[in-house]
Amino acid sequence: MASLQSSSAIGSLAYSSDRRRRGMTRAAINMTKLRTGGGLSLRLPARDLVQEVLDMGIGLSAATTSHVEKKYQSRTVSNVSDPMVIAKLHAIMEAVADRVEMHQNIGEQRDNWNSLLLTSINAITLTAATMAGIAATSIGGPLLALKTSSTLMYLAATGMLVVMNKIQPSQLVEEQRNAARLFRQLHCQIQTTLSSVNPNTSNVEEAMEKVLALDKAYPLPLIGVMLEKFPKTVEPAVWWPQHRQRQEGRTDGNGWSVELEEEMREIVGVLKRKDTEDYLRLGKIALKVNKILSISGPLLTGMAACGTAFMGSSHAPWAAIVGVVGGAMASVVNTMEHGGQVGMVFEMYRSNAGFFRLMEETIESNLNERDVGRRENGELFEMKVALQLGRSLSGLKNLAAASSYSTSKKGEANEEFASKLF
Repeated sequence: MASLQSSSAIGSLAYSSDRRRRGMTRAAINMTKLRTGGGLSLRLPARDLVQEVLDMGIGLSAATTSHVEKKYQSRTVSNVSDPMVIAKLHAIMEAVADRVEMHQNIGEQRDNWNSLLLTSINAITLTAATMAGIAATSIGGPLLALKTSSTLMYLAATGMLVVMNKIQPSQLVEEQRNAARLFRQLHCQIQTTLSSVNPNTSNVEEAMEKVLALDKAYPLPLIGVMLEKFPKTVEPAVWWPQHRQRQEGRTDGNGWSVELEEEMREIVGVLKRKDTEDYLRLGKIALKVNKILSISGPLLTGMAACGTAFMGSSHAPWAAIVGVVGGAMASVVNTMEHGGQVGMVFEMYRSNAGFFRLMEETIESNLNERDVGRRENGELFEMKVALQLGRSLSGLKNLAAASSYSTSKKGEANEEFASKLF
Protein backbone atom coordinates (compact mmCIF):
# COMPACT_ATOMS: atom_id res chain seq x y z
CA MET A 1 0.00 0.00 0.00
CA ALA A 2 2.85 2.31 0.86
CA SER A 3 4.55 1.48 -2.40
CA LEU A 4 1.44 2.39 -4.35
CA GLN A 5 1.23 5.71 -2.58
CA SER A 6 4.88 6.52 -3.23
CA SER A 7 4.56 5.62 -6.88
CA SER A 8 1.48 7.78 -7.25
CA ALA A 9 3.26 10.64 -5.53
CA ILE A 10 6.21 10.30 -7.84
CA GLY A 11 3.84 10.21 -10.89
CA SER A 12 2.00 13.32 -9.73
CA LEU A 13 5.31 15.11 -9.23
CA ALA A 14 6.46 14.11 -12.72
CA TYR A 15 3.14 15.12 -14.21
CA SER A 16 3.22 18.54 -12.47
CA SER A 17 6.82 19.05 -13.52
CA ASP A 18 5.92 18.22 -17.14
CA ARG A 19 3.04 20.65 -17.10
CA ARG A 20 5.29 23.35 -15.59
CA ARG A 21 7.84 22.86 -18.38
CA ARG A 22 5.13 23.05 -21.04
CA GLY A 23 3.88 26.28 -19.55
CA MET A 24 7.35 27.79 -19.56
CA THR A 25 7.83 26.84 -23.24
CA ARG A 26 4.47 28.36 -24.19
CA ALA A 27 5.37 31.51 -22.30
CA ALA A 28 8.68 31.79 -24.16
CA ILE A 29 6.95 31.31 -27.51
CA ASN A 30 4.34 33.92 -26.63
CA MET A 31 7.04 36.39 -25.60
CA THR A 32 8.76 35.85 -28.95
CA LYS A 33 5.51 36.48 -30.82
CA LEU A 34 4.98 39.67 -28.84
CA ARG A 35 8.47 40.96 -29.68
CA THR A 36 8.06 40.27 -33.40
CA GLY A 37 4.70 41.95 -33.77
CA GLY A 38 2.32 39.34 -32.55
CA GLY A 39 1.22 37.98 -35.92
CA LEU A 40 4.60 36.64 -37.16
CA SER A 41 5.67 33.13 -36.16
CA LEU A 42 9.44 32.54 -36.27
CA ARG A 43 10.41 29.11 -37.39
CA LEU A 44 14.22 29.56 -37.09
CA PRO A 45 16.03 29.65 -33.79
CA ALA A 46 17.57 32.99 -32.83
CA ARG A 47 21.14 31.78 -33.30
CA ASP A 48 20.44 30.51 -36.86
CA LEU A 49 18.70 33.81 -37.72
CA VAL A 50 21.70 35.91 -36.66
CA GLN A 51 24.07 33.69 -38.58
CA GLU A 52 22.00 34.00 -41.76
CA VAL A 53 21.91 37.81 -41.49
CA LEU A 54 25.69 37.91 -41.05
CA ASP A 55 26.17 35.67 -44.09
CA MET A 56 23.95 37.93 -46.19
CA GLY A 57 25.92 41.01 -45.11
CA ILE A 58 29.25 39.42 -45.98
CA GLY A 59 27.98 38.37 -49.43
CA LEU A 60 26.62 41.86 -50.13
CA SER A 61 29.87 43.55 -49.12
CA ALA A 62 31.89 41.14 -51.26
CA ALA A 63 29.69 41.80 -54.31
CA THR A 64 29.95 45.58 -53.79
CA THR A 65 33.71 45.40 -53.40
CA SER A 66 34.13 43.36 -56.59
CA HIS A 67 31.92 45.82 -58.53
CA VAL A 68 33.95 48.81 -57.32
CA GLU A 69 37.21 47.06 -58.17
CA LYS A 70 35.99 46.26 -61.69
CA LYS A 71 34.85 49.86 -62.21
CA TYR A 72 38.18 51.23 -60.96
CA GLN A 73 40.10 48.84 -63.15
CA SER A 74 38.07 49.90 -66.21
CA ARG A 75 38.77 53.56 -65.48
CA THR A 76 42.45 52.84 -64.98
CA VAL A 77 42.65 50.97 -68.26
CA SER A 78 40.86 53.77 -70.12
CA ASN A 79 43.27 56.38 -68.71
CA VAL A 80 46.35 54.45 -69.78
CA SER A 81 47.55 55.25 -73.32
CA ASP A 82 48.23 52.55 -75.84
CA PRO A 83 52.01 51.90 -75.93
CA MET A 84 51.85 51.33 -79.68
CA VAL A 85 50.25 54.76 -80.21
CA ILE A 86 53.00 56.40 -78.15
CA ALA A 87 55.66 54.52 -80.10
CA LYS A 88 54.15 55.67 -83.41
CA LEU A 89 54.05 59.29 -82.28
CA HIS A 90 57.70 59.07 -81.21
CA ALA A 91 58.57 57.63 -84.63
CA ILE A 92 56.77 60.52 -86.32
CA MET A 93 58.64 62.97 -84.08
CA GLU A 94 61.97 61.48 -85.16
CA ALA A 95 60.98 61.77 -88.83
CA VAL A 96 59.88 65.38 -88.32
CA ALA A 97 63.15 66.27 -86.57
CA ASP A 98 65.06 64.71 -89.46
CA ARG A 99 63.06 66.77 -91.96
CA VAL A 100 63.85 69.94 -90.04
CA GLU A 101 67.55 69.19 -90.34
CA MET A 102 67.22 68.31 -94.04
CA HIS A 103 65.39 71.51 -94.95
CA GLN A 104 67.85 73.61 -92.98
CA ASN A 105 70.86 72.05 -94.71
CA ILE A 106 69.33 72.26 -98.18
CA GLY A 107 68.25 75.84 -97.51
CA GLU A 108 71.83 76.81 -96.68
CA GLN A 109 73.05 75.03 -99.81
CA ARG A 110 70.57 76.87 -102.06
CA ASP A 111 71.41 80.16 -100.40
CA ASN A 112 75.01 79.52 -101.42
CA TRP A 113 73.77 78.82 -104.95
CA ASN A 114 72.11 82.20 -105.07
CA SER A 115 75.14 84.17 -103.89
CA LEU A 116 77.72 82.19 -105.91
CA LEU A 117 75.73 82.21 -109.14
CA LEU A 118 74.95 85.91 -108.79
CA THR A 119 78.62 86.76 -108.24
CA SER A 120 79.84 84.48 -111.02
CA ILE A 121 77.34 85.64 -113.66
CA ASN A 122 77.94 89.31 -112.90
CA ALA A 123 81.69 88.77 -113.09
CA ILE A 124 81.39 86.98 -116.43
CA THR A 125 79.04 89.63 -117.83
CA LEU A 126 81.16 92.59 -116.78
CA THR A 127 84.31 90.90 -118.06
CA ALA A 128 82.65 90.28 -121.43
CA ALA A 129 81.50 93.92 -121.58
CA THR A 130 85.03 95.11 -120.82
CA MET A 131 86.50 92.88 -123.51
CA ALA A 132 83.90 94.14 -125.99
CA GLY A 133 84.90 97.73 -125.24
CA ILE A 134 88.56 96.97 -125.71
CA ALA A 135 87.81 95.10 -128.95
CA ALA A 136 86.05 98.16 -130.34
CA THR A 137 89.38 100.03 -130.29
CA SER A 138 91.42 97.14 -131.70
CA ILE A 139 92.09 95.90 -135.22
CA GLY A 140 93.40 92.73 -136.76
CA GLY A 141 94.20 89.69 -134.58
CA PRO A 142 93.41 91.25 -131.20
CA LEU A 143 89.96 92.28 -132.42
CA LEU A 144 89.07 88.75 -133.44
CA ALA A 145 90.32 87.24 -130.19
CA LEU A 146 88.58 89.80 -127.99
CA LYS A 147 85.22 89.71 -129.73
CA THR A 148 85.23 85.89 -129.85
CA SER A 149 86.01 85.65 -126.14
CA SER A 150 83.38 88.27 -125.32
CA THR A 151 80.75 86.48 -127.39
CA LEU A 152 81.46 83.14 -125.73
CA MET A 153 81.31 84.67 -122.27
CA TYR A 154 77.99 86.34 -123.05
CA LEU A 155 76.57 83.06 -124.30
CA ALA A 156 77.72 81.28 -121.13
CA ALA A 157 76.17 84.01 -118.98
CA THR A 158 72.93 83.74 -120.96
CA GLY A 159 72.68 79.98 -120.38
CA MET A 160 73.46 80.32 -116.68
CA LEU A 161 70.89 83.09 -116.32
CA VAL A 162 68.19 80.97 -117.96
CA VAL A 163 68.80 78.16 -115.49
CA MET A 164 69.05 80.50 -112.51
CA ASN A 165 65.88 82.35 -113.43
CA LYS A 166 64.08 79.05 -113.88
CA ILE A 167 64.85 77.64 -110.43
CA GLN A 168 64.92 80.98 -108.55
CA PRO A 169 67.39 80.07 -105.76
CA SER A 170 66.22 82.87 -103.45
CA GLN A 171 62.67 81.55 -103.65
CA LEU A 172 63.91 78.01 -102.98
CA VAL A 173 65.68 79.27 -99.86
CA GLU A 174 62.46 80.88 -98.59
CA GLU A 175 60.58 77.63 -99.19
CA GLN A 176 63.10 75.71 -97.09
CA ARG A 177 62.94 78.29 -94.31
CA ASN A 178 59.15 78.01 -94.17
CA ALA A 179 59.30 74.21 -94.28
CA ALA A 180 61.85 74.05 -91.44
CA ARG A 181 59.76 76.43 -89.32
CA LEU A 182 56.51 74.52 -89.93
CA PHE A 183 58.12 71.13 -89.27
CA ARG A 184 59.57 72.50 -86.05
CA GLN A 185 56.11 73.73 -85.11
CA LEU A 186 54.66 70.28 -85.81
CA HIS A 187 57.35 68.71 -83.64
CA CYS A 188 56.29 70.93 -80.73
CA GLN A 189 52.63 70.06 -81.31
CA ILE A 190 53.36 66.33 -81.10
CA GLN A 191 55.33 66.89 -77.89
CA THR A 192 52.37 68.77 -76.43
CA THR A 193 50.02 65.93 -77.41
CA LEU A 194 52.22 63.37 -75.67
CA SER A 195 52.55 65.41 -72.49
CA SER A 196 49.06 66.89 -72.02
CA VAL A 197 46.52 64.32 -73.29
CA ASN A 198 46.16 60.60 -73.73
CA PRO A 199 47.06 60.09 -77.40
CA ASN A 200 45.01 57.76 -79.58
CA THR A 201 44.99 56.59 -83.18
CA SER A 202 43.32 59.81 -84.38
CA ASN A 203 46.32 61.79 -83.12
CA VAL A 204 48.63 59.50 -85.08
CA GLU A 205 46.59 59.88 -88.26
CA GLU A 206 46.43 63.65 -87.85
CA ALA A 207 50.21 63.90 -87.39
CA MET A 208 50.82 61.71 -90.44
CA GLU A 209 48.49 63.85 -92.58
CA LYS A 210 50.29 67.01 -91.52
CA VAL A 211 53.70 65.55 -92.36
CA LEU A 212 52.55 64.45 -95.82
CA ALA A 213 50.87 67.81 -96.47
CA LEU A 214 54.10 69.63 -95.62
CA ASP A 215 56.11 67.30 -97.85
CA LYS A 216 53.75 68.09 -100.71
CA ALA A 217 53.75 71.84 -100.07
CA TYR A 218 57.55 72.14 -99.83
CA PRO A 219 59.22 69.41 -101.89
CA LEU A 220 62.97 68.91 -101.70
CA PRO A 221 63.75 67.73 -105.30
CA LEU A 222 64.12 70.22 -108.12
CA ILE A 223 63.24 67.98 -111.05
CA GLY A 224 59.65 66.92 -111.57
CA VAL A 225 58.04 68.14 -108.34
CA MET A 226 59.50 71.62 -107.91
CA LEU A 227 56.94 74.33 -107.24
CA GLU A 228 56.05 76.50 -110.21
CA LYS A 229 58.04 79.73 -109.88
CA PHE A 230 55.87 81.69 -112.34
CA PRO A 231 52.28 80.46 -111.84
CA LYS A 232 49.45 81.76 -113.98
CA THR A 233 47.40 82.69 -110.93
CA VAL A 234 48.66 83.66 -107.49
CA GLU A 235 47.17 81.45 -104.79
CA PRO A 236 47.99 81.27 -101.06
CA ALA A 237 50.41 78.56 -100.01
CA VAL A 238 48.65 75.48 -98.56
CA TRP A 239 50.62 73.27 -96.19
CA TRP A 240 47.85 71.76 -94.05
CA PRO A 241 45.50 68.79 -94.64
CA GLN A 242 42.22 69.75 -96.24
CA HIS A 243 40.21 67.60 -93.80
CA ARG A 244 41.73 68.59 -90.51
CA GLN A 245 40.52 67.03 -87.25
CA ARG A 246 39.42 69.18 -84.32
CA GLN A 247 39.93 68.52 -80.65
CA GLU A 248 36.88 67.54 -78.67
CA GLY A 249 35.58 69.94 -76.03
CA ARG A 250 36.10 69.09 -72.38
CA THR A 251 33.26 71.06 -70.79
CA ASP A 252 29.58 71.52 -71.44
CA GLY A 253 29.72 75.21 -72.39
CA ASN A 254 33.20 74.76 -73.88
CA GLY A 255 33.93 78.47 -73.57
CA TRP A 256 31.70 79.49 -76.50
CA SER A 257 28.99 82.13 -76.50
CA VAL A 258 26.93 84.03 -79.06
CA GLU A 259 29.14 87.10 -78.63
CA LEU A 260 32.31 85.06 -79.24
CA GLU A 261 30.85 83.51 -82.40
CA GLU A 262 29.94 86.93 -83.77
CA GLU A 263 33.41 88.19 -82.91
CA MET A 264 35.07 85.31 -84.78
CA ARG A 265 32.84 85.89 -87.83
CA GLU A 266 33.91 89.53 -87.95
CA ILE A 267 37.58 88.52 -87.67
CA VAL A 268 37.17 86.15 -90.61
CA GLY A 269 35.59 88.97 -92.63
CA VAL A 270 38.50 91.31 -91.90
CA LEU A 271 41.04 88.64 -92.81
CA LYS A 272 39.36 88.00 -96.15
CA ARG A 273 38.79 91.63 -97.08
CA LYS A 274 42.09 93.08 -95.93
CA ASP A 275 44.97 90.78 -95.01
CA THR A 276 44.61 87.90 -97.46
CA GLU A 277 43.52 90.15 -100.31
CA ASP A 278 46.36 92.61 -99.75
CA TYR A 279 49.08 89.95 -99.67
CA LEU A 280 47.72 88.34 -102.81
CA ARG A 281 47.80 91.74 -104.49
CA LEU A 282 51.41 92.27 -103.41
CA GLY A 283 52.25 88.75 -104.55
CA LYS A 284 50.89 89.51 -108.03
CA ILE A 285 53.03 92.65 -108.23
CA ALA A 286 56.15 90.78 -107.12
CA LEU A 287 55.42 88.03 -109.65
CA LYS A 288 55.08 90.53 -112.52
CA VAL A 289 58.33 92.25 -111.57
CA ASN A 290 60.10 88.91 -111.31
CA LYS A 291 58.83 87.84 -114.73
CA ILE A 292 60.05 91.06 -116.35
CA LEU A 293 63.49 90.80 -114.77
CA SER A 294 63.77 87.09 -115.57
CA ILE A 295 63.11 87.75 -119.26
CA SER A 296 65.21 90.92 -119.45
CA GLY A 297 68.44 89.44 -118.09
CA PRO A 298 68.97 86.64 -120.63
CA LEU A 299 67.58 88.87 -123.40
CA LEU A 300 70.18 91.58 -122.72
CA THR A 301 73.09 89.14 -122.54
CA GLY A 302 71.89 87.50 -125.75
CA MET A 303 71.72 90.86 -127.51
CA ALA A 304 75.19 91.69 -126.20
CA ALA A 305 76.51 88.41 -127.59
CA CYS A 306 75.06 89.23 -131.02
CA GLY A 307 76.55 92.72 -130.87
CA THR A 308 80.05 91.48 -130.13
CA ALA A 309 79.75 88.88 -132.90
CA PHE A 310 79.17 91.63 -135.48
CA MET A 311 82.00 93.85 -134.30
CA GLY A 312 84.58 94.67 -137.01
CA SER A 313 82.00 94.73 -139.82
CA SER A 314 80.20 97.64 -141.46
CA HIS A 315 77.92 97.86 -138.40
CA ALA A 316 80.88 98.08 -136.03
CA PRO A 317 79.81 101.23 -134.08
CA TRP A 318 76.32 99.95 -133.28
CA ALA A 319 77.57 96.44 -132.60
CA ALA A 320 80.10 97.74 -130.09
CA ILE A 321 77.44 99.87 -128.34
CA VAL A 322 75.05 96.92 -128.08
CA GLY A 323 77.82 94.63 -126.84
CA VAL A 324 79.03 96.95 -124.09
CA VAL A 325 75.74 98.54 -122.99
CA GLY A 326 73.84 95.24 -123.13
CA GLY A 327 76.35 93.58 -120.81
CA ALA A 328 76.26 96.46 -118.33
CA MET A 329 72.45 96.51 -118.27
CA ALA A 330 72.30 92.73 -117.87
CA SER A 331 74.48 92.98 -114.74
CA VAL A 332 72.16 95.60 -113.29
CA VAL A 333 69.03 93.55 -114.01
CA ASN A 334 70.61 90.38 -112.63
CA THR A 335 71.61 92.19 -109.44
CA MET A 336 68.11 93.62 -109.01
CA GLU A 337 66.46 90.24 -109.47
CA HIS A 338 68.70 87.90 -107.50
CA GLY A 339 70.49 90.38 -105.26
CA GLY A 340 67.14 91.88 -104.32
CA GLN A 341 65.70 88.36 -104.00
CA VAL A 342 62.45 89.18 -105.76
CA GLY A 343 61.57 85.49 -105.87
CA MET A 344 61.92 85.27 -102.11
CA VAL A 345 59.64 88.28 -101.71
CA PHE A 346 56.98 86.63 -103.87
CA GLU A 347 57.18 83.41 -101.83
CA MET A 348 56.97 85.40 -98.60
CA TYR A 349 53.78 87.13 -99.74
CA ARG A 350 52.32 83.81 -100.87
CA SER A 351 53.18 82.20 -97.54
CA ASN A 352 51.67 85.08 -95.56
CA ALA A 353 48.46 84.80 -97.57
CA GLY A 354 48.45 81.07 -96.79
CA PHE A 355 48.84 81.82 -93.08
CA PHE A 356 45.73 84.02 -93.12
CA ARG A 357 43.86 81.47 -95.23
CA LEU A 358 44.66 78.82 -92.60
CA MET A 359 43.29 81.08 -89.88
CA GLU A 360 40.11 81.62 -91.87
CA GLU A 361 39.54 77.90 -92.38
CA THR A 362 40.30 77.13 -88.73
CA ILE A 363 37.79 79.69 -87.45
CA GLU A 364 35.13 78.69 -89.98
CA SER A 365 35.52 74.98 -89.23
CA ASN A 366 34.84 75.66 -85.55
CA LEU A 367 31.89 77.93 -86.27
CA ASN A 368 30.35 75.45 -88.71
CA GLU A 369 30.46 72.67 -86.11
CA ARG A 370 26.99 72.69 -84.54
CA ASP A 371 27.98 70.47 -81.65
CA VAL A 372 29.72 72.93 -79.31
CA GLY A 373 31.28 70.05 -77.40
CA ARG A 374 33.28 69.03 -80.48
CA ARG A 375 34.75 72.50 -80.96
CA GLU A 376 38.03 73.66 -79.55
CA ASN A 377 37.61 75.44 -76.24
CA GLY A 378 36.31 78.94 -76.97
CA GLU A 379 38.44 80.88 -74.48
CA LEU A 380 41.61 79.06 -75.51
CA PHE A 381 40.77 79.48 -79.20
CA GLU A 382 40.21 83.23 -78.79
CA MET A 383 43.58 83.58 -77.07
CA LYS A 384 45.32 81.66 -79.91
CA VAL A 385 43.72 83.89 -82.55
CA ALA A 386 44.78 87.03 -80.66
CA LEU A 387 48.37 85.81 -80.35
CA GLN A 388 48.57 84.85 -84.02
CA LEU A 389 47.38 88.32 -85.02
CA GLY A 390 49.68 90.09 -82.55
CA ARG A 391 46.80 91.55 -80.55
CA SER A 392 45.50 91.46 -77.01
CA LEU A 393 42.08 90.06 -76.19
CA SER A 394 40.66 93.55 -75.79
CA GLY A 395 42.27 94.61 -79.07
CA LEU A 396 40.69 91.63 -80.81
CA LYS A 397 37.25 92.59 -79.47
CA ASN A 398 37.77 96.20 -80.57
CA LEU A 399 38.73 95.03 -84.06
CA ALA A 400 35.55 92.94 -84.32
CA ALA A 401 33.43 95.84 -83.05
CA ALA A 402 35.02 98.27 -85.55
CA SER A 403 34.48 95.80 -88.39
CA SER A 404 30.83 95.32 -87.43
CA TYR A 405 30.29 99.07 -87.27
CA SER A 406 31.98 99.76 -90.63
CA THR A 407 30.08 97.01 -92.47
CA SER A 408 26.78 98.26 -91.07
CA LYS A 409 27.44 101.70 -92.63
CA LYS A 410 26.35 100.82 -96.19
CA GLY A 411 29.04 98.20 -96.68
CA GLU A 412 32.04 100.43 -95.97
CA ALA A 413 35.13 98.27 -95.53
CA ASN A 414 37.21 98.49 -92.39
CA GLU A 415 40.57 100.15 -93.13
CA GLU A 416 42.42 98.42 -90.30
CA PHE A 417 44.27 95.17 -90.95
CA ALA A 418 43.63 92.25 -88.63
CA SER A 419 47.30 91.33 -88.20
CA LYS A 420 49.81 93.57 -86.47
CA LEU A 421 52.74 91.19 -86.90
CA PHE A 422 53.25 91.57 -90.68
